[in-house]
Amino acid sequence: MKFLVIRFSSIGDIVLTTPALRCAKNQISGVEIHFLTKLSMKDLVIGNPNIHQCHFLDNNIDLTIVALKEIPFDYIIDLHQNIRSWKIRKALGVPAFSYKKLSLQKWLLAKLHLNFLPKTHVCDRYINALQHFNITNDGKGLDYFFPKDYSFKAANLPTSHLAGFVAFVIGASYFNKKMPVQKWIELAKQLQKPIVLIGGKEDITFANEIAAAVPDYIYNAAGKYDLKESASIIQMAQVVVSHDTGFLHVAAAFNKPTITIWGATSPVLQFEAYYPAGAISPHYNSIVPNLNCQPCSKQGENKCPQGHFACMRLQNINTIASKVTEYYKAL
Repeated sequence: MKFLVIRFSSIGDIVLTTPALRCAKNQISGVEIHFLTKLSMKDLVIGNPNIHQCHFLDNNIDLTIVALKEIPFDYIIDLHQNIRSWKIRKALGVPAFSYKKLSLQKWLLAKLHLNFLPKTHVCDRYINALQHFNITNDGKGLDYFFPKDYSFKAANLPTSHLAGFVAFVIGASYFNKKMPVQKWIELAKQLQKPIVLIGGKEDITFANEIAAAVPDYIYNAAGKYDLKESASIIQMAQVVVSHDTGFLHVAAAFNKPTITIWGATSPVLQFEAYYPAGAISPHYNSIVPNLNCQPCSKQGENKCPQGHFACMRLQNINTIASKVTEYYKAL
């Protein structure tokens, strides 16, 4: 039996599909799982032993469809649900199952603050897309697999950080999911622990400002490492402080203690850090209390709709620092 699982992006969303892939592989006899994603997400999937073959969408969806038609798929599992995945489903013409995206419910919550969302994490909704095959959640949480023959040398980090460090994931896809730079500086000064800044090339200016303000404790890795190398740094960290972004889920896959800083989005949207059942790694959601405007977006925006940006501007750095220290000592 051949499955084509579709999830185009992004980092976190693809990591969040891994329980469904593992459960399908382990619970359906003889299943062969193929995974279709964007070419830019290649390093997230090529090392996954639960995937028989990876397929990549570059720019030409028609060429991708031609290639997929050469494979006799029995079922499509659509974990993205957009126009492109619908086009592929229609072209292949085999039975398809999809997850409950709950777009209307999320819109009602973000725009009208009417909460009709079930208390079901997106990981569980991905697994539920396979209920036709009697798949159940094995409770083992997320997976992250590096490509074969890949290794990351700890010597790439400064010697001052080799005994332990806190990872700051400072990037995010939208402005109102990012804590202001002065709050990160305040947090770093309070912690006085070795810190590694993780971010992409688009975060370099932001990271440089933080590193310049606290030079004695910070190693600035923003823009210096690719996806898998940044994941290796997450794997080495003692504690991870992150926005609501992809590397939060990478950290959870490595069972790391996490502090999530929530702005425009919220855990009620069911994308918070997802751990194995009975996991010992602590995690904390840092949310400014009593904000009737939060969440204001399903996935973030490039401005604060209210203009005050209180969800990030009023983050309690004392509490975040206390949690980091607590989790760091517990290791």
